[in-house]
Amino acid sequence: MGREAHCLCERNGTAAPAQAILESRELLLRGGLKGRIPFAQMTQVHAKGDRLYLRFKGEPWSLTFGSGVAAKWAAIILAPPPSLAKKMGITAQTAVEVVGKVEDEALQEALSQAETISKRNGMLIIARVDTPEELVRVLKSKAEPLAKNTPMWVVYRKGRGQLLGESEVRALCLAAGLVDSKVAAVSPILTALRFVKRRAIAKGRV
Repeated sequence: MGREAHCLCERNGTAAPAQAILESRELLLRGGLKGRIPFAQMTQVHAKGDRLYLRFKGEPWSLTFGSGVAAKWAAIILAPPPSLAKKMGITAQTAVEVVGKVEDEALQEALSQAETISKRNGMLIIARVDTPEELVRVLKSKAEPLAKNTPMWVVYRKGRGQLLGESEVRALCLAAGLVDSKVAAVSPILTALRFVKRRAIAKGRV
């Protein structure tokens, strides 16, 4: 969930009230002035008083907020994005269990940050799969660690026309008693969903 605030938005001399939503890697504007501005395409980002200033596609923008908001948002926008390893929870203290071929450079780089990489007894499972059949085999072979709450990232190809898509990944993992908790863009061709054991709902609770 992104941060939200009402503001007076100005773009090239035109001003209007707007709702600003600061997501993880983009700024959304709704209301009198609308826009979707990725952090990577912003320039000259800075705060002065209650105003956040930036340029997008050569045009000047400013957003006037309440006290303190502009400086906080500018700091968030200018902060370097988290590494893939950090997004996936891979650190120098993490033993990672890998299933499937890892040929993607971005994923290889993330895995290089792990303490150890093996085929069993990991603190975290990374499953690189391309088909429903491959995912089914992973879910069967890793049923024991998954039942013990070992989290698993299912890494698969992006885009339409793939043999395995987001809906199939979720459906197969849900049938295996897992629920997705995070999503991560791995590279231009790969994406990933993190799954953990689904908690049982206590009797008598709604």
